Formats: sequence, structure tokens, C-alpha cells
Amino acid sequence: MNLLNDKDIRTPLIQKLGSMPVKPKAILEELRVHNGNAIADVVALYKDAHCFEIKGDGDKVERILSQGRFYDLSFRKITLVTTNKHLEKAIKIAPSYWGIMVAESISDKVTIKHFRPAKINPTFQKNLALLTLWKNEMLGLLTSDVGHKSKSRDVLAQLISGSKKKEELSNNICSTLLNRYSSLIA
Repeated sequence: MNLLNDKDIRTPLIQKLGSMPVKPKAILEELRVHNGNAIADVVALYKDAHCFEIKGDGDKVERILSQGRFYDLSFRKITLVTTNKHLEKAIKIAPSYWGIMVAESISDKVTIKHFRPAKINPTFQKNLALLTLWKNEMLGLLTSDVGHKSKSRDVLAQLISGSKKKEELSNNICSTLLNRYSSLIA
């Protein structure tokens, strides 16, 4: 049995996401979230940004307990991608709204199957999700940046989050990330 690590899982995951009936507008790797407190392995940009955290055979799946706090605050949808070795523990410790996908090596080919779908995350925090964006991107989400350029990112996040609903803000963050990386994606 081949042990699967992040590198073995990541490419097949990205290929699977790109071949789904509803394709993401873009797929990002290693996205810093929540002021850099965590790095999302793979983020698929649909209408909302969907975080995929990879835990291979050599990883400690328990790390999602600490990393997951930041993902929970920053994304409306999160999916853990792990292996059969960690599946039982993943089911126990991953929040019920997290999706779970299982990667396995069959005849030297890595396949990824859905175990449970991701649901809307009830702990998403608008102001903290905004901390994934750069200051100039936040300013672009304000109706006017007059008088706001000198404000901190935290203050801007509070201003923006107070004026938008969760779904709208999540869509705005996704669009902003898409714009940021559009030159890399093209």
C-alpha cells in the first residue's frame, strides 16, 4: 500500500475539482487566511470560496482542530481531504458542516471520492473573512474610500462587514480573490 502525502493528493484533487459538473472559476493553492494565521491548501472559487484542507497519511489529522478555527471564520464551505487511514478520526473530529473527501491509491493512480458534502458553515465571521484580503482590496469594497485610506485593515473589515450580509460579502471576497489572481490564471 502506497502512503499518500499532500503532494500525491493535491494534483488529483485539483483535477477532480476542474472536472466536476459545476467548475470553479479558479483554483488557488496556499492561500493565506485570517491575517496569515493559516494557509488553506486549495481554495476553489465558485460563487463563494471553498477551502480544501489536505491531510495525507503522514499528517496529523488532529491539526484541523487548530487550523480549522481559522478556516471556520474565513470560509462558508470547507472540505477535509484525507485518506482511509484518517477517515474514522476525521469523521469524529471534523465539524458536521465540513465536507470530507477520501483519497486512495489504486493501481498507482490516486482517486478521490466524496464521503460527505460540505454544508454552509454557521461560524463564518464576515469581519475575519475579510482579513484574507489586502488593504487596497478592502478599500475597493467600500462605496467610497474617502477618509478610509489611513484606517487599519481591522477597522476596514469592521466597516465593510457592518454594511453587507454574509452571502454578499462572501461573494465579494471570492470576486476580489478572482481579480487578484486573474493574471496568474489566464
